[in-house]
Amino acid sequence: MKTLKRIALVAHDNRKKDLLEWVTFNKMKLRKHLITCTGTTGKLVEDELNRNVNGHPLDVHRLLSGPLGGDQQLGALIAEGKIDIVIFFWDPMAAQPHDVDVKALLRLTVLYNVVTAMNRTTADFVITSPIFHEEYDIKVKDYSEYLNRKI
Repeated sequence: MKTLKRIALVAHDNRKKDLLEWVTFNKMKLRKHLITCTGTTGKLVEDELNRNVNGHPLDVHRLLSGPLGGDQQLGALIAEGKIDIVIFFWDPMAAQPHDVDVKALLRLTVLYNVVTAMNRTTADFVITSPIFHEEYDIKVKDYSEYLNRKI
């Protein structure tokens, strides 16, 4: 993981306000990194990151909405090694039409040892960690035995 982090920000509808408050509080730190978001969260985050900031506007890479394939798009980016950190404010009190996609996404974050925060406290710990601003060597399990197994 390089000093410039590739951060995915995701929020279910009932948690978008919470994520935006967190983004507002951490705006200057986040603007130094590459941001990817699913669905409407991307537009909200981009607007917030560029609000009242002098300098060039920050472009947020926006994927599809989660239920329309955005979770799978993000999962593919994780599998390709293109995401370093996932901040996912999910709603544990509401059933989601794409729960299986969310579970698959979270499985990939574990499989590829991606830093994952699913609530504000954990996100705060991640973004304030001294190693957040440094290069970090992620240890990913070697799956070559699995890939090369006899079928």
